[in-house]
Amino acid sequence: MNTLAHSGGPGPWILFLPIVWAAVVIGGATLVRRTARRGRRTPWQARAAEAAAEPAPIALLGRRFAAGEIEEEEYWRRLSVLDEQFGRSAKGGLA
Repeated sequence: MNTLAHSGGPGPWILFLPIVWAAVVIGGATLVRRTARRGRRTPWQARAAEAAAEPAPIALLGRRFAAGEIEEEEYWRRLSVLDEQFGRSAKGGLA
């Protein structure tokens, strides 16, 4: 009967099973971590969401005018200043 002890040992194949198990454990841990993080935001995503939630200056001015907080003359004066300073990017999607 030829056993491992009499044939010179298992050779390099002895490393195969531990490497496979290490790959399974690392893959499982990676999968769990990625799945658990889906609900949370990273710091740069949170900052981008806050910036997107902040109203555009021209849109805010339009809301104040519509609510009657400022007069028409003041609205047009402030709009011209904002348009010079921010241009079309400050309109926040308004046409």
